Amino acid sequence: MNSETIILKNLSIGYQGKNDVRVVASGISAAIRKGELTCLLGANGVGKSTLLRTLSAFQPKLDGEIFLEVSLASQPIALTALSDKELSKLIGVVLTEKPDIRNMTSRELVALGRSPYTGFWGTLHEDDWQVVDDAISIVGIQLLSDRMIHTLSDGERQKVMIAKALAQQTPVIYLDEPTAFLDFPSKVEMMQLLRRLAREQQKTIFLSTHDFELALQVADKLWMMEKGGKLTIGTPQELATDGALARYVERPGITFDAQTLTVKVSKL
Repeated sequence: MNSETIILKNLSIGYQGKNDVRVVASGISAAIRKGELTCLLGANGVGKSTLLRTLSAFQPKLDGEIFLEVSLASQPIALTALSDKELSKLIGVVLTEKPDIRNMTSRELVALGRSPYTGFWGTLHEDDWQVVDDAISIVGIQLLSDRMIHTLSDGERQKVMIAKALAQQTPVIYLDEPTAFLDFPSKVEMMQLLRRLAREQQKTIFLSTHDFELALQVADKLWMMEKGGKLTIGTPQELATDGALARYVERPGITFDAQTLTVKVSKL
């Protein structure tokens, strides 16, 4: 059984204003396990990005706690107890935004993943470059190694960013819409790659996505966020059975088949 890496206890997320607090979701108690690909689904505006930013320590939680189960500790460590440097060795983040980089090769960008380990001057040693080249090999982008970043396609660039996260050697990788801007075959390839990395590298991989049907086919676990901050967690089949997936996707002319995990669109 895969062990829990991220543990949420009564977590509340949202925004603290000058005069008020906007709560996006509250009372979240859940766990994300290593070796599994977990996909976060939900309509625009329900709080997916807020949850991802909070888990990544990019914005503060409102209440509750986020714990990381790491091999160096005898018990889970609270996210808030970790320094930025410690977090950079535990959590890697791949964002949707395209990196605006022109004078850098793919290998040089992947090498930036070693920055938590290289000290003030950022000097990479032979063992660092070995980690970089191993990450490039694992993702399968050896042919892109010497290509300039600005010459890459969207899918190629995303693979380079994932290799950078692997070079960071964190047990946890969060991704925000990693299949955005990709054509369908590239979306499938990207999701298959992430599932393989979770399995083979025993990473904890958690990502947000709008690719509903693809997530149903590839994800081990789904987190379904609904309006009002409700969060439902389970396998694709479990969420199909309890109706959460139908609530998310069904509209006039759109139906969801819980048995086959497929969406059917009526012809006008």
